[in-house]
Amino acid sequence: MDENAIMGRMTIDFLQIGVVLGVILISMTLHEAMHGFVSYWLGDDTAKLQGRLTLNPIKHIDPFLTILLPLMLAIIGAPIFGGAKPVPFNPDRVRGDEWGVAAVALAGPLTNLLLAFILFGIGVLSGFNLTGLGYTSIYEMILAYGVFINLGFFVFNMIPLPPLDGSRVLYALAPDFVRRGMEYIEQYGLIFVFAIVLLGSSVIGTFMVEAIQFIVSVFAKIFMQG
Repeated sequence: MDENAIMGRMTIDFLQIGVVLGVILISMTLHEAMHGFVSYWLGDDTAKLQGRLTLNPIKHIDPFLTILLPLMLAIIGAPIFGGAKPVPFNPDRVRGDEWGVAAVALAGPLTNLLLAFILFGIGVLSGFNLTGLGYTSIYEMILAYGVFINLGFFVFNMIPLPPLDGSRVLYALAPDFVRRGMEYIEQYGLIFVFAIVLLGSSVIGTFMVEAIQFIVSVFAKIFMQG
């Protein structure tokens, strides 16, 4: 599969907009809910107390990250990624110190990776070639967008820059002086993410296309497809 294969399947119309929005809402709701469930399992009830330990998508939507950004990327044919309102948690109450915090952070993107894997497998069992171009049905469209959107969320959120989830894994491994720098950057939260997206869009896009291609090729080998 090449870059054109990924980009070509992102030509969008109103039906696809509906599919994209549906996939985004379900995927990001599960992503954020898993952060909360793992945090709760590790001893922190902050998400539960603030009403975020839920599968209600309204509780997790960020208008820009969850709706506008992914839709704009889909419309221009770029890899789709985004985020939601971060589920609150108290690192000091999570068992396992930095590794417990890393587990909470990984729960979200790994959920997206698992969803992509399951949907790809369903596509294979249904006889679809989700690495090709064109759709033969709404069902295939849902599966295809489900795979590529979830992989986009996984890859983007695993970038090890604060406040993205991947930074928590780096934090657990990093020396103290790196941690202090990450804590400083994290103060600016979503502003920093917006700046990265705007200033490094071409680099991020290239990285994400290549990463998604690699993961899809691994899926295809696992299911012995192509």
